[in-house]
Amino acid sequence: MASLKRIAAPIVTLGVILLLWQGAVMVAGLPPFLLPSPARVGRTLVEQARLLASHGAITGVEILLGLVFGTLMGIGAAVMLSASRGMRRFLLPLVVASQAVPVFALAPLLVLWFGYGMASKVAMACLIIFFPVTVALADGIARLDAGLLDMARVMTAGCARPGRRLRLLIHLFGPAALPALGSGLRIAAAVAPIGAVVGEWVGASGGLGWLMLHANARAKIDLMFAALIVLALVAILLYRLVDFAMGRLTPWAGGDAAGTFEETKP
Repeated sequence: MASLKRIAAPIVTLGVILLLWQGAVMVAGLPPFLLPSPARVGRTLVEQARLLASHGAITGVEILLGLVFGTLMGIGAAVMLSASRGMRRFLLPLVVASQAVPVFALAPLLVLWFGYGMASKVAMACLIIFFPVTVALADGIARLDAGLLDMARVMTAGCARPGRRLRLLIHLFGPAALPALGSGLRIAAAVAPIGAVVGEWVGASGGLGWLMLHANARAKIDLMFAALIVLALVAILLYRLVDFAMGRLTPWAGGDAAGTFEETKP
C-alpha cells in the first residue's frame, strides 16, 4: 500500500500540473510561441528525443562532477571551520563571501579562466554546491552531544594529539554529522543544475542551457519547454539518488514519516 501511494502521488501531481497548464493555454488563448500546450511540448519531447538526450547527457555530467567536487570542497571547508575557533573566525567570512557575489556575475570570469568546455560549468556548480554542504556539515559537527564528546576524550586519552583528533573525527564527529551532511547534499543536488545551466548560457557548445538559449532565439518555445522538462527530470533523479544513498548511510536518522506532522496509529 505504501509503495502504491509513492507511485500514485507524483502521477497525480503531474496530472494536476498538466491540467492547469492546458487550462491556462485554453482560457488565455495564448499562441504557441508564448505558451505551447502540453501536447505540443510532449510531441517535441518525442520527436527531438535524441537531441534532448545528447544535450541532457552533457549537462548531467557537468552537474554530477560539480556535485562530487563541490561536496569534497564543502567537507574540507567544514572540517577546517570546526578545527578551531581561530580557523572559524578566519574562514567563515570567506565562505559567506563566496555566496554573496551572484553566480551570474562570476560566470563570465569562470568561462574566461576555464574556457568554453566542461570545466567552467563544473566550477560554477561547485560554487553553488559548496556552501550548503559546508554550512550543514559544520552545523552537524557543532551540535554533537557534549556527553559523547567527553566520553570519547576519556577513551582516547592515551593517544597522541594528532592521532586523537583524527580518531575523534572519523569515529565520532563524522558519523554524528552524517544526517546534517545529508541535508546539505539534498539541497546541493536540487540547486546544482543552476550553476551548470548558467555557465552554458554564458558560453558553451552544448548542454540543455545552450539548447534552451538557442531555442528561445529561434522562437522554438516548445523545444525550450522540452529542455526544461529534461533538466527538471535530471535534477529530480539526482536528488532521489542522493536521498537514497544518505538513507542507506544514516538509517538511524528516520524514514519517510520523520519530521512530519502526520499522526501515527497506536
